[in-house]
Formats: sequence, C-alpha cells, structure tokens
Amino acid sequence: MSRRRDPSLWTDRPDDWPERGDEPPRQWMDPLPPEPPRKSRRTALIVGAAVLVGAGGASAIAALGDDEPDRVPRGTQAAPLPAVNGQLKQSSTAKLYAGASGAVVSIRVRSGSSLGSGTGFLIDKNGTVVTNAHVVQDARTVAIRLDDGAEPIEARVAGTDPSTDLAVLRADPDDVKGITPLKLADSDDVRVGDYALAIGFPLGLDRTATEGIISGLERVIEAPNGFRIDEVLQTDAPINPGNSGGPLLDGAGRVIGVNSQIATAGGGGGNVGIGFAVPSNTAREIVPRLLAGERIRRPFLGVSTGDPVSGPAGATVAEVVSGGPSDRAGIRVGDRITAVDGKAVREADDVADSIADLKPGDEVDVKLTRGGAQETVRVRLGTRPEQATP
Repeated sequence: MSRRRDPSLWTDRPDDWPERGDEPPRQWMDPLPPEPPRKSRRTALIVGAAVLVGAGGASAIAALGDDEPDRVPRGTQAAPLPAVNGQLKQSSTAKLYAGASGAVVSIRVRSGSSLGSGTGFLIDKNGTVVTNAHVVQDARTVAIRLDDGAEPIEARVAGTDPSTDLAVLRADPDDVKGITPLKLADSDDVRVGDYALAIGFPLGLDRTATEGIISGLERVIEAPNGFRIDEVLQTDAPINPGNSGGPLLDGAGRVIGVNSQIATAGGGGGNVGIGFAVPSNTAREIVPRLLAGERIRRPFLGVSTGDPVSGPAGATVAEVVSGGPSDRAGIRVGDRITAVDGKAVREADDVADSIADLKPGDEVDVKLTRGGAQETVRVRLGTRPEQATP
C-alpha cells in the first residue's frame, strides 16, 4: 500500500462548513433514519445469540436465558441505574490538557470565497500566536477564537516563513489576559518513545486532545514552497485536518513541535498514525525573526542532487539551475559532489545540510569528481528563491 504525505492539515470546505467554527458540518446534522419495527423477543434473542457467538462462543449464548426481567408497571417511571460514588483520579494527560488547552486557539482564514481553519497557540502575554504558514497563506489578518463558544477576535499576521511552514500572529494583549502561554522546549532532547500530546481543532471540533509517542526523529518533509524541512518529529498521536499549527506537547506540557503534516494511505485523507511536527527549536529560531519583521533569506547552491546508483559515496548532480550559483561556477549534471565547505557529502541530503548555517553571499569550496578526476570549484552562494523549481 502506497503512502503519501499530505501538507494540507487544514480544512477548506466552504460547501460543508457553516460560518461559525463552533457548529458541526451540515452533513453531521442529518436526521437519524427511522427506527426499524420492533422485533419479537424471540427474534431479538436469536439475533443477540448470533452476535455473541461470534464474540464470545457458546458460553456467551448461555447468558441469554429464558427468564424475563421484572417489568416496570405501566405509567411508572423507571429508576436510573446507580452510579459508583467517589472522586475519579485525574490522569496525567488530563492534567496536561487542563494546564495547556487554554493557550490553544482556533484560527479562521478567509481567502476569496474559500474559508479555511487551523490551530495556533499562544507563546507569550503580548498576544503572540504561532501557527503554520500554510494555514494563513497570504492573509494579512485572521480571526482567532480563544475560548470555546467565545466571539472571534482579529489577529494580525506578523510574518510567515513557507520554508519552515511557520507563521506568527499578533493579537491585542488585552484580549489574552489571564491566559497562561505555552513554553517552548529544546527539541534536541526529544527521544523516540517519549510521550506526545496534540491539542487542536480537527474538523472544527473544539480543543481536541490526542496522545501518543514520538515515533521518529530527523524526518524530512516538503515545505509549502517545495523546499524541504529538516529535523522533523514523527508522532503517532492522531492528528487530522484542522490540527495544523497546533502544539505537540511533551510530558511536562511544553511545546516540542508544531503539527504540520500527516501521511495518508492510498486515496484516503484520514489519519493512519503517521504525523509530522516542525521541531520547537526551529520555531525558537524563526519566530523572533518574524516578529522583528525580518524577511528570512537562505543560502542557495542551485543544484538538485540524488544518491549515487553505484560507486563511491557522494551526491550526483541531477539538475543545475540555469544562471544559478553552481551554473556560474561550472558545475555540471553528472558531477559527483563529495564535499561542500569542508564537510563530507555521503548522500544527497548532505548537500543542503552543509550550507544550512551559511548565508547568501558566502563562498564555499565544492569538491567533486568528473570523469574519474577530482576537482574543486568555488561557489558564491545565492539567495534561495521563494518557490522551488518543479
């Protein structure tokens, strides 16, 4: 069965969703079908026995005796079943949800005739909300709802970074008074098997909590602009359309990731237990820059590479962007890159990793092999375009 990653973890269904985000879709509100005619007790017992045989065998059938229950006289109201007294012990998940859910907000975005929704979360008392770039898209303002049933308030889009699928909103600080913001954890400390809790508004449902574990680290997913996002967390905590931009929390209630994408099986769009979250360390770096109004500029080498089919380790150049940095430096299709800026390249992903901490205008030495001969060329890095080449 093939699997695909679907970057659309937000809902955009104007034909299905009503204007208010706290009401369910229309198709959920269809009247129930008419109740079928009552069957005789004998028929009911036979059907019940058939079900129980499948579930529990002959011993289950024995539970269906011939004794009739005491009948309540007609006109008398039956007493409710008794409840077990005593206070229930609150689970650790319930405690985490109680402490964190107040900072999780619903986001509504209108783009033309389309209405989309997603999730975000408050990170300070100044009204800063973090979400996904693909949720807000090109909008300048969005509507957020801070509490179930509350009236939406307007928030300004302070900045977006499609290369990391992160966006920052600013609400009026007076509107977030009394709400405890969420804290960002160091995602480098996350390990496979760690507890994970997702809170969001899937399919427009208010503040839904789902839990699981961290299933994998250092995953790579595609950003909305076609480039790649590195160091992504994988989780089996169920996340669905509408969860986009919501927090993925650790066992201490701290944000370790921003839910962004899910993998789906075949043509379905539902959750299959494989979700992806942009790590909190990426948010810790990008959010302050977006708040400062900075336009995020990234280095660009101007090549597409693949893993070698055979021979020594490296990255085989599959495409050179015409007029780009590598093209100007003389790199050709078929060259095998073995090092960039003094860092060994053993596979294709290493090429992007080797320049990730550099900036446009920096010069790097690229070691490569061509026709069995080794060469070194110097490349002046350019600025990554807003959209990857298809």
